[in-house]
Amino acid sequence: MSADRKPLYSYWAPQYWPIWFWLALLRLVCLLPHKIALAAGRVVGRLAHRFAHSRRAVVRRNIELCFPELTPGDRDALAYKHFLAIGMMVIETGLGRWASDAHLSSITRIVGTEHLQRAVDSGRGVILLSAHFTTLEISGRVLALHSPPFDGVYRKNPSDFITELQRSGRERSVAVTIEKRELKKIIRSLRDGRPVWYAPDQSYSRKGSVLIEFFGIPTMHTTATSTLARLGRAVTIPFFPSRLEDDSYLLTLLPPLENFPSDDPIEDTRRYVALLEEHIRTCPEQYFWMHRKFKNLPDNYPDYYSDLAASK
Repeated sequence: MSADRKPLYSYWAPQYWPIWFWLALLRLVCLLPHKIALAAGRVVGRLAHRFAHSRRAVVRRNIELCFPELTPGDRDALAYKHFLAIGMMVIETGLGRWASDAHLSSITRIVGTEHLQRAVDSGRGVILLSAHFTTLEISGRVLALHSPPFDGVYRKNPSDFITELQRSGRERSVAVTIEKRELKKIIRSLRDGRPVWYAPDQSYSRKGSVLIEFFGIPTMHTTATSTLARLGRAVTIPFFPSRLEDDSYLLTLLPPLENFPSDDPIEDTRRYVALLEEHIRTCPEQYFWMHRKFKNLPDNYPDYYSDLAASK
């Protein structure tokens, strides 16, 4: 473990006890049969939908913006399904940490691994280009069962304890965890011929980002994927997970993006956003709508989250 990290057992001060309690409860739930464990997750989602008023407002506003063709009733139903997916995400995060390889293999199907293996065999690094779906944590663990070792990018939490929980959990899947701002480390991994799991879809600040429409709404997007692919001399393979109606999972690796990166990083980013939208439409409740996707816009654009009272 690097010098900037502390082992989990060092976080025993009283302020961490509630987290340890819920972590222990999650561990017990993950021992249940898969369908029962996910049913418990849906109960968590129902409770969150009932009591997390501010989060529910953000989810409803995002869905309202992205799916204006839906009736208000249909949008509310989609928001409710999203909270069920969030509840199941909690359970799946535990499964990603503790479930056996055999159990995970029994509930998943993965297609397109030949694209990744072919790229790795050629000696090039690979950007496993994904996004923040509620199945993100379990999908990384499953991918690790069917791929060469890969590194993963994470986002630091204000709490060192939560950050360490996230990193140590993902290290069941990935060889090395890299903080998202450590671009040099990402490039080094790619140049060493390693795959890197990367999800650049969440809202970014204005610096280093450009306005690109997401479901028709101007949104700040980073163009870093194009830069990383160019500097890392990497192949870019889209990787999207989904939870199926029978509570199993489908992981899809698409063919490598052709002519990527191009000479136009903005157009490269538009290609990624288009692929992301296409996958979201197949399982819209599973995208992470709790994130304020449409924040940090230039001053002449509306603040979509300034008045959420009507959406609570």
